[in-house]
Amino acid sequence: MRVTQRTTGTVFVIGGLAVTLTALAYPALVGIEKTTTDQARIIANTRYGPLTEADRDFVIKVRAAGLWEHPLGLMAMERGTTPEMKEAGEHLVAGHSGLDEMCRNIAPELGITLPNQASPQQQQFVATVDGSTGKQFDTTAVNIMRVTHGQIFPTIAKIRASTQNSMIRQLADLANDTVLDHITVLEKTDLVNYDQVNFQQTTPPKLPKDDTTPPAPQPGSPVLVLNEPPGLDVNTSSPTPAPSPSVG
Repeated sequence: MRVTQRTTGTVFVIGGLAVTLTALAYPALVGIEKTTTDQARIIANTRYGPLTEADRDFVIKVRAAGLWEHPLGLMAMERGTTPEMKEAGEHLVAGHSGLDEMCRNIAPELGITLPNQASPQQQQFVATVDGSTGKQFDTTAVNIMRVTHGQIFPTIAKIRASTQNSMIRQLADLANDTVLDHITVLEKTDLVNYDQVNFQQTTPPKLPKDDTTPPAPQPGSPVLVLNEPPGLDVNTSSPTPAPSPSVG
């Protein structure tokens, strides 16, 4: 039976991560903060139901998440030092491949332009993880991603409860399952510093909008596809929680 514990190495690395996470762990998916004065404003009437500012922003958030978490997942598959870390990477890649496919399918139907690059802040997330090695790589990646997944979870629920657009509901359903799965596999690594993560989730620093907004794609540029590697067979819809420590 696995018992979650904070190793000395983890404590050391997390101490070093405190400044990094304070600087980076702002709502990771662009648009969590209101980008207009009225997110409920209807910007289009589609055959799938009205589309609001919040609905449109949600699609962009999900797309932007994949643009940094998919490559980070590939990195974890290759450089993770434990089977659990490599498994987390597989789930990140598979989950965001599926979400990205849905985003690319619904965006033209709803008149939404998708970004091809993550926001500058999200790109810095990847650079921060890429700049570490060994166990520090594992711990840095896990805790940054656990913060950002915890931050987006309530946003998914809010969109799912409020949207009147059937396509947005479908995306929210898939995003809910995927994010829960990712949180679960990240926690299975036994590297999550819950005190630090909870603090960063609830007290994110304020950053300039330019840092948290993905750049618009060049006119006429093809939509980047986040492919799933051949042979990757991962179920991201039914997460299995890590076993609880025995009591007594």
